[in-house]
Amino acid sequence: MRTLWILAALFACAPVRAADKPNVLFIVADDLRAELGCYGGDAKTPHLDALARSGTRFDFAFCQQAVCNPSRSSFLTGKRPDSLHLWSNGTHFRAQNPDVVTLPQHFKANGYDTRCVGKIFHNWHTKEKGDRRSWSADEFLHYANHGDDAPQVKNELPPNTAKGIGRDYGMVPVCECRDVPDEAYYDGRVASEAVRTLAAVKDKPFFLAVGFWKPHAPFNAPKKYWDLYDRAKLQDFQAARPKGAPEIAFHDGREILGIPPKAITPTAEQVAEMRHGYFANISYMDAQVGKVLKALDEHKLRDNTIVVFLSDHGYHTGELGLWAKTSCFEFDARVPLIVRAPKAEPQVASRAVVELIDLFPTLCELANLTPPKGLDGASFVPAVREKRIAKTVAFTQHPRPAYYDRTEKGVPDAMGYSARTAEGRYTEWRDWTTGKLLGTEYYGRVVRGNVALNQLNNRFTEIEPSAAQKAARDALHKQFPPDVPPAKR
Repeated sequence: MRTLWILAALFACAPVRAADKPNVLFIVADDLRAELGCYGGDAKTPHLDALARSGTRFDFAFCQQAVCNPSRSSFLTGKRPDSLHLWSNGTHFRAQNPDVVTLPQHFKANGYDTRCVGKIFHNWHTKEKGDRRSWSADEFLHYANHGDDAPQVKNELPPNTAKGIGRDYGMVPVCECRDVPDEAYYDGRVASEAVRTLAAVKDKPFFLAVGFWKPHAPFNAPKKYWDLYDRAKLQDFQAARPKGAPEIAFHDGREILGIPPKAITPTAEQVAEMRHGYFANISYMDAQVGKVLKALDEHKLRDNTIVVFLSDHGYHTGELGLWAKTSCFEFDARVPLIVRAPKAEPQVASRAVVELIDLFPTLCELANLTPPKGLDGASFVPAVREKRIAKTVAFTQHPRPAYYDRTEKGVPDAMGYSARTAEGRYTEWRDWTTGKLLGTEYYGRVVRGNVALNQLNNRFTEIEPSAAQKAARDALHKQFPPDVPPAKR
């Protein structure tokens, strides 16, 4: 009897590897729009394309705000920016939500070894860095600025063959093409550390978050990734603003072009080089993801690991005259999202409408955990396992001015609220204090790649709105009632 008791005690203390406690590999890209090869885009992304073939690619996935800190804070807590009262990069998400439970924190509380490699939380602008309570160990390679990502090599630095745009991005050129190894830049080192961390945690349930900086500017992927593209063959894009769109929908693109009145107007050649560099960055990031996925397979962890790949938000490279993010337009709001879950049949594509705040309850359900109360998202496990569509609308928002956290007032003048259905996108711009309607947009459907996209004309100006437009407007008003000023949410 004593022998049996001892064996039972040893078994109870052994690492838990039961099928009902799957690992999670949570991979986040930065500023990546849905331009992967598997989405019909120009980007050469063999590793992510392979991941999509083995899991589910969501064609209608959307962020809640197209800028780093609000978006990441939102999906890592499962709450909308209005629920967190967070709409800028300069505010730590715990400043007004000290006790909010994050996604990795919840897994940690349920027996997981939670690790962070690279950029997951975006808080280097704030006094408190990251969120140490979410992780079982210190975060690795996070707190620097994108503009500090200068190449690190042992020998003489190869020349930069990119011409650039006449200004730097932080301490480095906006465009940089050097014949250097992957590890010369930040993301190569993130991939190497992620592989090492995977080996360290492989024998116990883990939640490993890996955050890559690319394709965020600067456009400085190693030369071999630039060489994958002929910039003359990249798809043409709509550079003009949509007809009838309100001025408030746009911004000055200062992240790339500089702050007026010293901002530059890029030439056609400079636009082409920056777009080329953006796609090179995507391929560079894809290669780093491939290294991590290869290590997962080498450790024979595929069958018991949930893999999620997403971007925090999208990006513009001159489309509609916009650069970078901070809008409610499709290229900023729509994101790539791929989920591969154990025992789920590969289905390649899903037409389910998904919001990034849905990730928190979804991963809880896939891992057999009870989610915290008060989440704003809803699980999309039915779309992963059963190919069912539950949600029909996704919401994205953004303040004006786009960079309001750097103004003297410290509060925005207006907020844009946008509802995206499978049929189109409806957006209202409202005064921050009074809620007064300042501008309205609706864009219907055409096809680009695998997903509907039409931003040629603001169809809200039409005399008789369509049924699809009315449905999107009604959904927006239900989620964000027009009689409640944004400042009072």
